[in-house]
Parts: sequence; structure tokens; C-alpha cells
Amino acid sequence: MTYDRLVCANCAAPVNEGRCQVCRASRQRLQQEGPLAGLSPAALLALLALLVAALALLVHQTA
Repeated sequence: MTYDRLVCANCAAPVNEGRCQVCRASRQRLQQEGPLAGLSPAALLALLALLVAALALLVHQTA
């Protein structure tokens, strides 16, 4: 999940603004989850579609 849409339960501000200590800790944790953690769901779907297309092309060329 991307943190740009999360709202902090502590200060009721968007987490990506980092207004309180809880926001900053959550933002830091979300950024460290992995290289694809910051991507939006649409970007992940586009990446998946690209990988499927590349695999289909590879299978088609070897057959």
C-alpha cells in the first residue's frame, strides 16, 4: 500500500506529510518494505502486464 493516501490515527493528517512522530515512523517503515512498496497499484499492474507480454513473446519465439 502506498502511504500517500493513509491518514494517521494520532494526528488525523496524511502520513506522507509526517506531522507527528507516529506519521514519520510509519512513513519510514513503509519506505523500507521493498523496492516495489512505493509503486501505485496501477504501476504494479502495468509492470505485471509488461512481464506477461515479454514472457508470451519469448514463448512464441521459441516455439
